[in-house]
Amino acid sequence: MKILVVGAGAVGGYFGGRLLEKGEDVSFLVRERRRQQLEEHGLVIKSIHGDADFIPSVLSEGDSAGPFDVILLSTKSYHLDGAIQSIREYVNKDTMILPLLNGISHVDRLVQEFGEDNVLGGLCFIEATLDRNGKVLQTSPMHELVFGERNGEKTKRIQRLQETFSDTKSKFRLSENISQEMWHKYMFITGMSGITTLMRAPIGPIRDAKGGLATLRLLFAELGEIMRKINAPIADNIEEIQLKRIAQMGYEMKSSMQRDMEKGLSVEADHLQGYLLELAEKQKICAPILETIYTNLKVYEKMVESH
Repeated sequence: MKILVVGAGAVGGYFGGRLLEKGEDVSFLVRERRRQQLEEHGLVIKSIHGDADFIPSVLSEGDSAGPFDVILLSTKSYHLDGAIQSIREYVNKDTMILPLLNGISHVDRLVQEFGEDNVLGGLCFIEATLDRNGKVLQTSPMHELVFGERNGEKTKRIQRLQETFSDTKSKFRLSENISQEMWHKYMFITGMSGITTLMRAPIGPIRDAKGGLATLRLLFAELGEIMRKINAPIADNIEEIQLKRIAQMGYEMKSSMQRDMEKGLSVEADHLQGYLLELAEKQKICAPILETIYTNLKVYEKMVESH
């Protein structure tokens, strides 16, 4: 299959690199600065699962390449509009668009732009970052990409994609319930990023603080209430599952949003917390902790803009 990876950051670079390592036909659509980096140094992966080094096929927006069989979207939500414009010429009626963004609202946007049939469900679990030279650094056992048809069907095309994704050094898993898995991850990311950015601390000190666990419990209760009110496909006991996961995390674990905030970078406040807060307001649900988290993030954004 002909694969286009949009972005060659930590996520796209890692999973696209693993497919390239296997011998799949992979191209990367990147901005000019990243293109220069890749052409000069190659795509370099440093990982506990094995290092890799390639000279990849690289495209910039507008380069002629014809349609692709599958397009992996690994951008941040605030780059989604640009990504949509950049891939339009590479999509035909048979192209599968596989988004790996956190959250949910991007799915409706992609369906609106490209049609119901073109958009798959997807998510990933990975701890990875780029160093200053553009190397992909992946340092934990977690490196899973999950994909599937949003209606849960095991179609011929998804089986072909499963075959393409098999036998790599990373874990690509076909899910027959990808919509639920996406909502579950959305809840976890929203809660974890929200509490760590609000408290400006890793998860351990928050758990240990007086009222910390109680605040987390109330936050996940708010998120669950909002999601159930709109009939999101979440499990009955998902709040408890999320709290157990929080309890098992390392003491110094931070959210990626918190790390971005510490660097003075953009955050996905509107895409994650803001979207759920909009739903809460429409459903007349009171969500004071979520509202406090979102307010904190918007204050941070204003401070970054003013500097």
